[in-house]
Amino acid sequence: MGPTPTPTCLPGQGGQPKGNVTGNGKPSGTRRPSLDPEGFFLSDSIIDPSLVQAYRQTRFKADNGLILPIGQPNAALVQAQRQQGTDCSAFITACNPFSQPLAADQNAARQADLAKALAQRGLAFVQGIGQHPSNTWPGEASYLVLGLALEDAKALGEQFCQNAIVWSAADGVPQLILLR
Repeated sequence: MGPTPTPTCLPGQGGQPKGNVTGNGKPSGTRRPSLDPEGFFLSDSIIDPSLVQAYRQTRFKADNGLILPIGQPNAALVQAQRQQGTDCSAFITACNPFSQPLAADQNAARQADLAKALAQRGLAFVQGIGQHPSNTWPGEASYLVLGLALEDAKALGEQFCQNAIVWSAADGVPQLILLR
């Protein structure tokens, strides 16, 4: 296997995560799951709150028919994870780094690099799309990746200059994980 592709962020955009806040409001070095039933992690994110809200409303749909609403238990996702012999999954894209629109060919090249990185890790993944219900933002090609641990999913999201990823543990509850 060759080295994992290393996409670059847009000029002037770093891929470094910002400071985090635990559920008790104290800064920490790592994000901690919140008790929030909406299913996302608390953070002192630099991402505009309206954009975070849009992410929470987005419909994350895999080509195998799985739909992953943020914060809602998903028995079909749990079953898919078990069938792959894993207890976690991520929904991730390489498109539109930091929500800055790119041309279709640029997004396709970034997605191809992400697919290559996933394949090199030997992970099972299914194509999908993240689409906001208003359809004011083009749907983003994505992958549902079975067996991608949280820290690895976050690292890939940061490598591909994403604001957030969706991640699910064994309970099958998709959570919005903010990366900045």
